[in-house]
Amino acid sequence: MEPVTIYYLEMRDPGHLEPSPPAPGTPTVAECLVKQHRLNRFLYRWVGEQWQWTDKLGWSDDAWQTYVYAPNLKTYIAYEHGAIVGYYELQRQKRPDGFDVEIIYFGLTESFIGHGYGGWLLTSAVQHAWAWDATRVWVHTCSLDHPAALANYQARGFRLYRVAQPTAD
Repeated sequence: MEPVTIYYLEMRDPGHLEPSPPAPGTPTVAECLVKQHRLNRFLYRWVGEQWQWTDKLGWSDDAWQTYVYAPNLKTYIAYEHGAIVGYYELQRQKRPDGFDVEIIYFGLTESFIGHGYGGWLLTSAVQHAWAWDATRVWVHTCSLDHPAALANYQARGFRLYRVAQPTAD
């Protein structure tokens, strides 16, 4: 098996966002104002399964509750005609000079991959991150994610600042 490569990207100014063209259809994005840890766990498993998201698979209900109900986490879900297109989670992180907002999870459901929704949904995530009083927006992706993930982040204006290949313990 090839080693996993992790790519860390950042955007330091909202003016660096290169918005994507509109997605096909009439998708909408809604913030989950009523937090539900089971919903986040469901989305994490559904969207992340094909990309080998495993870091939270063994979490207990208590761990999910602590994570989801934290005031520094927001979850957004995109819909097209009632179907879930994808979702993203934003986490606000205090720094001495302001706030970072990390796009913790971002992904599309299988039915919407490859149909022009990825750039549109990422544009939404970045806009919501900047609107949350961010001084920097950042994200990481890896070589296990969709082959177009890194290119999508870079096309939206993110700049690569670190590449890592963690060693196995």
